[in-house]
Amino acid sequence: LGSDWCLSLQAYNIHVNGVLHCRVRYSQLLGLHEQLRKEYGANVVPAFPPKKIFTLTPAEVEQRREQLEKYMQAVRQDPTLGGSETFNSFLRKAQQETQQIPTEEVVLEVLLSNGQKVKVTILTSDQTEDVLEAVASKLDLPDDLVGYFSLFLVRETKDGAFSFVRKLQEFELPYVSVTSLHNPEFRIILRKSYWDSSYDDDVMEHRVGLNLLYAQTVSDIEHGWILVNKEQHRQLKSLQEKVSKKEFIRLAQTLKYYGYLKFDPCITDFPEKGCHVIVSAGNNELNFQVRLPSEQIKEGSFKVTRMRCWRVTSSVPMSNGPSGSSPGKSEVKLELAFEYLMSKDRLQWVTITSPQAIMLSICLQSMVDELMVKKSGGSIRKMFRRRVNGALRRSDSQQAVKSPPLLDSPDASREPMAKLSSKLTSVSLRGISHSSSANDVGANDFHGNYAFEGIGDEDL
Repeated sequence: LGSDWCLSLQAYNIHVNGVLHCRVRYSQLLGLHEQLRKEYGANVVPAFPPKKIFTLTPAEVEQRREQLEKYMQAVRQDPTLGGSETFNSFLRKAQQETQQIPTEEVVLEVLLSNGQKVKVTILTSDQTEDVLEAVASKLDLPDDLVGYFSLFLVRETKDGAFSFVRKLQEFELPYVSVTSLHNPEFRIILRKSYWDSSYDDDVMEHRVGLNLLYAQTVSDIEHGWILVNKEQHRQLKSLQEKVSKKEFIRLAQTLKYYGYLKFDPCITDFPEKGCHVIVSAGNNELNFQVRLPSEQIKEGSFKVTRMRCWRVTSSVPMSNGPSGSSPGKSEVKLELAFEYLMSKDRLQWVTITSPQAIMLSICLQSMVDELMVKKSGGSIRKMFRRRVNGALRRSDSQQAVKSPPLLDSPDASREPMAKLSSKLTSVSLRGISHSSSANDVGANDFHGNYAFEGIGDEDL
């Protein structure tokens, strides 16, 4: 979440992925803060920028904007607050009001991987989960398989492939998100949302699940996301002719990059600044295909378990244009940086500059969540939020798997971190403390990584 100040309305523009999500006043944010304090207690909710009696100077306006941005990011990244209905419904309501879309029944078109269109009748005010359930119901996908799939906002490219913008989140209304972009290239697509291909077995048990998985696999092979040699191509073609969908998927599972999401070409500073790279996410890693300045191509992978933390930073220019204009894609610079354990005693930051940085961060977080669910013996079926008396409730297994806490100043009570730092004696596993330097990013921007804390000597 990023923000800027819109003077004419004395409101703050909240950006998601550099695109205007909603516009809110200070008083509305204060109302949200008070509601969260009432529900979760003052010790859980971050500090809120104080009210001022006098008119703010331009410098104070900017300072308050930064404080509010940090506040919103801290709430979003807190597992309890960020997952709360109070926070998410606040953002959904603000999104609908800002985009001035009244609540009414509409038909929304959702794409499947094979290009097939599924039309669902929904309300403009329906949240991501409602829309996902409507699509599943239209396809006859059984309830216990809905959690294996997600809706993604994508941009259709000239060759008919897709560029992933983000996985649709619980704080947004899919209909409003896609229509407010005013561009027919943006679509919503249904894809599987897990990383471990052993879960394919659950999905293939049911006819509709099998068909969805098969269509996605065929599409990923056609787009060159999954690598296939001539002999494998011949085998796949023969299985396709026999309509042996399960065998087709079983063979595809053995291929390189099966189950990976491929991102658009972008820039990295690894192994040196300004290298062109194609990043793919899958198999609990980020795979890099880097073109060095010498034109040589090198490939390597960064395991999610060896990332100590990561952060997304965005620079959204101050809005000089009309208040409603959202910044163009070229103006917004998004970066994902992660701190990686290169060897037993060396941590190094690696940065990816890409408009898809937020989607990359969501991928990392969901890989970590999935690893932690497996570790705690939970099941992916239960990860999906269930409706209880009409209200959304996370299931028990999901409660046990919280998103990582923020890495703040060093804290002796953080036992796993202490154990790890004694094992990696020469690595400084400092907490990330707040810094007064304008160039340093405060602690609120970091995602710590539980999976890293469980890393053992055998992982090194």
